[in-house]
Amino acid sequence: MAPTSAASTSPSVWREYLELAAREGSSRPLVARLLEEARIAHQATGAALYLRDEVGFHREVTCGSGAFPSRFSGGNRPGDLHLSLASAEVAFEGAPPSGITPDSGMLVALASAVRAYLLERRLKRQRFEVNYRGVELDALYDVGLAIASTLNLEDLSEEILLRAVSLLDARRGALYSASAGTYTLSRTFGGEARREFSSDEAQVARLLAGETGGPQDLMPGAEHLLAAPIEVESKSRGLLLMGDKESRHGVGPFGTADRRTLALFANQAAIALENAYLHRQALEKERLERETELAAEIQRRLLPSQIPCFDGLELAAWSRPARQIGGDFYDLLRLPGGLGAVVADVSGKGVPAALMVSTLHSALHLLIDWTPLGPELLERLNHHIFLSSAPNKFITLVAAEIDPEGGEVQYINAGHNPALVVRESGEVRSLEASGPPLGLFARGGYASDSLRLDKGDVLCFFSDGITETTDRKDVEFGEGRLIDLLRSNSRQSLDEIVQAIDGATSRFAQGLPQGDDQTLVLLRKT
Repeated sequence: MAPTSAASTSPSVWREYLELAAREGSSRPLVARLLEEARIAHQATGAALYLRDEVGFHREVTCGSGAFPSRFSGGNRPGDLHLSLASAEVAFEGAPPSGITPDSGMLVALASAVRAYLLERRLKRQRFEVNYRGVELDALYDVGLAIASTLNLEDLSEEILLRAVSLLDARRGALYSASAGTYTLSRTFGGEARREFSSDEAQVARLLAGETGGPQDLMPGAEHLLAAPIEVESKSRGLLLMGDKESRHGVGPFGTADRRTLALFANQAAIALENAYLHRQALEKERLERETELAAEIQRRLLPSQIPCFDGLELAAWSRPARQIGGDFYDLLRLPGGLGAVVADVSGKGVPAALMVSTLHSALHLLIDWTPLGPELLERLNHHIFLSSAPNKFITLVAAEIDPEGGEVQYINAGHNPALVVRESGEVRSLEASGPPLGLFARGGYASDSLRLDKGDVLCFFSDGITETTDRKDVEFGEGRLIDLLRSNSRQSLDEIVQAIDGATSRFAQGLPQGDDQTLVLLRKT
């Protein structure tokens, strides 16, 4: 139906339109007025103007009467505009209609006004986005300060999730931790989420690539998903997953600005989480150091606080762990028959070895009052260690009871390095093992032996940390060098011999760190 000529060409009408545009300073009133004129010109009962959006066309302006839907999909309809005119007889649709004639100048004017209106809206949107960007950055800054001030990992994780949901106006959210390509659920907000999934899954890969997602099983019931990885130095530490953005019509998809916001926030969250993780590590390290120092102090108290004095004997003892706490042990006891000397070496190092040292010390001091130092004592110690230690743990031990006056020595060796007797003449005798280490078998079958020390003879108990010291070519210090030191320093005091052995092994190691605990117990018949 063609418009009336008068409505299309009257100068007064065009003058009115121009005055309206100038007065309102906006294109929308002009669009509404031109739409009304188009309705009248085409003798339609109603008119509606539709504009394209992300999901189709939505109704922007109406006039007259008529049943015009609020939106429709548009299908493959071209262009960004759609005009509907309705009457009792005909309905006309177009944007603007094809084949415009001079008589349809009203539609040309309407199309031009709509174009100006769209441009005005676009400019407003851009100004809004610029302003929103500033607000967004301020919000991100405030959020960054808030989460950066939290060093408790559990509190921080909850804060990060709640802040992310708030920033994006999301109805639901989930925070995941990452390990070896697998994301594990840490906490959720607003609903359930899948407890675990791989980063290799197609839907996850699409989300991580920046795409928004539709209904998926990652967050059951959510219509729209958005995700951002939490990364530190290109290593994945977690994932933020958002579901369903709040809108005036319920929930809607997340836009480009949302993806940018979540990515920026994920970067801040990564820094905050890394700081909290490092803080926890520092606290844990400090706690372990305090506990280790306490364990080292307890272990030091297990060793004799002073060397006992016996007429007829000169004594010296020295022990240095490879770590702060170690697995070597020695004791010097006053027994009815004279001096009891014990040197032991627990398999392994550190806290586990120190615990076994404590077990040995307690058992030895409980049994020694009732059982002479000999095979029966070692059988009982072996039984106790066998029952109270792991199958792969054991203790080597050499013990001797020395009569200070007569020089008689009763000794027993449970898998330990042979003790050395260096006679004043230079002759050397090894006190070999007569049974297995403690704790390897339920029964050990130990046997004792004896010898006599004459004046000037030196008895040396040592742990394998002395003889197994290595140089940079991986050559061991060895028993031969130890014997040479004992012979060459036989006229020196025992304390000086200890210093000589310590200095020789340190020089031999050529600056390498100590590899094993080192212990020496020396006695000389005087």
